[in-house]
Amino acid sequence: MAFATVWNYCVPLTIITVACLVRTAHCQAVQAENVTVLEGGTAQISCRLQNYDGSIVVIQNPRRQTLFFNGTRALKDDRFQMVLFTPRLVRITLTNVSVWDEGGYFCQLYTDATHHQVATLSVLVPPETPAVEVKQEAVEGGEVELTCVSPRSKPAATLRWIRNGREIPGVVSQQDNGKTFSVSSTIRIPVERKDNGAALSCEAFHPALSGQKRIRHYRLDVYFAPTVRIVPPSGILREGDSLSLTCSVTGNPLPRNIQWSKINDTLPERAEISGPTFQISRLSQSHNGTYLCQAQNNYGRAADHYALLVYENVSVTTTVPPTPTTHPITSHPTTPTLLTPSFAPDPKDPGAVVETHSAVPYAVIGGVLALLVFTIICVLIVTIWCSVRQKGSYLTHEASGLDEHGEVQEAFLNGNDASQGKKEYLL
Repeated sequence: MAFATVWNYCVPLTIITVACLVRTAHCQAVQAENVTVLEGGTAQISCRLQNYDGSIVVIQNPRRQTLFFNGTRALKDDRFQMVLFTPRLVRITLTNVSVWDEGGYFCQLYTDATHHQVATLSVLVPPETPAVEVKQEAVEGGEVELTCVSPRSKPAATLRWIRNGREIPGVVSQQDNGKTFSVSSTIRIPVERKDNGAALSCEAFHPALSGQKRIRHYRLDVYFAPTVRIVPPSGILREGDSLSLTCSVTGNPLPRNIQWSKINDTLPERAEISGPTFQISRLSQSHNGTYLCQAQNNYGRAADHYALLVYENVSVTTTVPPTPTTHPITSHPTTPTLLTPSFAPDPKDPGAVVETHSAVPYAVIGGVLALLVFTIICVLIVTIWCSVRQKGSYLTHEASGLDEHGEVQEAFLNGNDASQGKKEYLL
């Protein structure tokens, strides 16, 4: 019987190679498929057989070490398991795959001639969430340098910086570590006080993430000198009142030590200081002066002042006549009494001033109005009377002069004494 050996391609192009051994009318073939798996996952390596006649099947790793010989384990590596051995399909699994397992796995069929098919195992290493490194502190008015690092991936990950929804271009560098790659992206941005707490993010993209991305969020920490503002009390302060001042301080880092002092003088003995709060109870004019609040950190110091002016406590009292118990309160039109607000000492705090008000009866108000109207009427009457009297006197004198002239003329004619007949009429 004659034997002939013929190479024949019996499968589509998706299969890397087909080895056929034809013995008379029979064709034995072995096929292997490429495999891609994530690091740490499980890979399935399959060898497909055609017209298998019981020949020896051997599976080897990329270092050409025999893993299985006709279904029998040859290499002591428990990660490899023979899960299927039939005349049509031989399949093994590899658990906890690492990048060092990557390479070509041989499916060999031993007949008169040895033929093999290689299944290529590819391992993808997705990036972990990137890290952000800061080389120097961000100080107000300067620049900050931020580096986003993806230390290990295969193939190399793609990095980008995002702030307020916009990408910030960075300088990208890549390093080959043999089986994996490390990638970094560095940006430099100017910073001001308003940038403190600003949010940035570094995003990592990779084929193994299936369109997803790994994101590292970062919040800017900008250092700046403190600012100080004293919150003053409202209203006028008088002797006996209490003073409370609050020192509002900002800064990064926030100053922990806040100092209170009085310019050109020492603090009062009764002053109480509790962090940013300054208090004095029962004020007096001896407390007048300018008070200072100061704060500092490693980047500067600031201060604010408050000028305290305590007014003298003036008390005004009004005597109110006692109200009869048997008769209602009435008002006399000629002696009205108007009650005005006064200041009286508070029995709970003798040094404080409390404003008091006395109620004004409606009868008293009515009496005042009546007196006012009566006065106006009297003034009008007196004015009219004086005017009429002055006019009457003028007319009387004029009439008296005419009568005297007539009497003298008549006496001259009649020879009588005019003085005897003279009469005076007064209107």
